[in-house]
Amino acid sequence: MIDMNKIETFLRAAETLNFSETAKRLHMSQPSVSHHIKALEQELGAALFTRASTGLHLTEAGRLLLPWARRLLHDTNNMQAMMSSIQDDIVGDLRITCSTTAGKYVLPQMAARFCQRFPGVKVRILACTAENVTLGLLEGDAHIGVLSREILDASLESQEFFRDTITLIVPADHRWAFRKVIEPGELLEEPLILREETSGTRRVVLSELAKHDIGLDDLNIFMELGNAEAIVRTVAAGYGIAFVSNLASACPLERGNIVDIQVEGLNLKRTIYMARKAQSSPHRPRDAFWSFIHTPENTDLILLPEQKR
Repeated sequence: MIDMNKIETFLRAAETLNFSETAKRLHMSQPSVSHHIKALEQELGAALFTRASTGLHLTEAGRLLLPWARRLLHDTNNMQAMMSSIQDDIVGDLRITCSTTAGKYVLPQMAARFCQRFPGVKVRILACTAENVTLGLLEGDAHIGVLSREILDASLESQEFFRDTITLIVPADHRWAFRKVIEPGELLEEPLILREETSGTRRVVLSELAKHDIGLDDLNIFMELGNAEAIVRTVAAGYGIAFVSNLASACPLERGNIVDIQVEGLNLKRTIYMARKAQSSPHRPRDAFWSFIHTPENTDLILLPEQKR
């Protein structure tokens, strides 16, 4: 009989193509990951990965196993959820994927409160792209997804999680540091550090600038970075200006390392959404968390991103 722990290890290794990263995600040692994969290969009588100088690659057998492994893990989790649903207590596994920086600040605290309320639930929060949030929900790898755009797939349903505020930040010694407001056209003069193409922050900023006839080619893009915290540190070091989530800039603002500036006429707010599969088997941890986020005791977390720093 195949051990589902080995199946899950195989799935994570197939996603990362890196045993070290797989070990981190599963909170295991790398030798344990290698042992699980080797044992599974022996049980199935086929190699699942090839190891080369260019890295790890799925074999044909590994590619064939992948959809079956996803289905096995999905069905196993549904069976466990079904059995736990007949008990009085809410227990089980809750897997949440998150593609947005703002979500990384609110979601862990929300999940921690949820676990205090329902100690029988084990929550896992995984970072991924918006596309992988949707894919994970559809394939059953995740119960809930958090992302910065509304999902249009009819197989999924979404609700508003919270509203995020995007802030323009400049170094503390910048010539704008003592100004409260600048005009959009003044941005053209400055080296701008921008988020990557798939970023929700970037999408909102460019959409608002377009209303003032400012396009991507008009901006002096100094650098593109895929991490909000790295952008804040780079700005604080004096290398440019940037638009980031209010949540990412909060601590450096309090320390005085950076200053936030309002840009006249830009509505830099966005909605962060939570999504789940529209029609699926009952899963009490997922459904309980879906309702839990908007209970009155969590209002402080929901409003945190909109608070003025």
